[in-house]
Amino acid sequence: MQQPIRFFFSCILHTEYCILLFVSRFQIFNEKEIASLRKGGKILHDCLAHVSAMVKPGVTTGFLDAMAETFIRDHGGMPGFKGYQGFPATLCTSVNDVCVHGIPGALELRDGDIISLDCGVLLDGLNTDACVTVPVGSIAPQTQSLMETSAEALKQAIGIVRSGVHVGDISATVERVARVRGFSPVRALTGHGLGTTLHQFPDIPNVGTAKTGPVLPAMTLIAIEPIISAGSDAIEEGEDGWSIYVKDHALISHFEHTLLVLEGGHEVLTAG
Repeated sequence: MQQPIRFFFSCILHTEYCILLFVSRFQIFNEKEIASLRKGGKILHDCLAHVSAMVKPGVTTGFLDAMAETFIRDHGGMPGFKGYQGFPATLCTSVNDVCVHGIPGALELRDGDIISLDCGVLLDGLNTDACVTVPVGSIAPQTQSLMETSAEALKQAIGIVRSGVHVGDISATVERVARVRGFSPVRALTGHGLGTTLHQFPDIPNVGTAKTGPVLPAMTLIAIEPIISAGSDAIEEGEDGWSIYVKDHALISHFEHTLLVLEGGHEVLTAG
């Protein structure tokens, strides 16, 4: 039986009264739960490193998925995505113009492709979530620049995380890094809170305005995930009902980490 979620209430204190702006619904974690999250995050980091090393021309996305599931189970975790709202696999394998939720299968990777490997681990009833984008063989310089930009956007966004930061501060950081380099953050797809459920309050958009949005409390968990397009950010759903593409079929790069928010900073749980 899972413990009830402990909610954090955000408010502004004035001289004579407190205005309750909203019930923020942040999940706050205790030390026992954080220990489990660290273990799950380590399994997830190591899984993505293991599977990334297998990416090469001719490998199928289904093979990578099978390797990820085996790794997670062998290390004591459960695949966080498999069965979630009906999703059929352990990995989301999003190739080239697929933003998110690519379903693994018979697709063979080709030289010059890029593939985003998005994965979750469920351990002791708690979720961690991370993603890396990996080149397949030799890629074009512009493709390399796209990947570097999304990785840098994640790095800079992580760098500002601490209790008291607004979600909009994170969003504005991701957007600034992407746009200054000539790329487009995908507006419709966001990061998120997580914990006893995979997706929960708050949404963390990849575009936004600093000093706006919910304020992060200490000891909550967030996933930041810049999803950056080399072209348009307009999206459409694929025929499989899961895969999300950019309409102009530009390349997409996606990186993600799960972070524990602390009073004076943060801990990246999926950094290994």
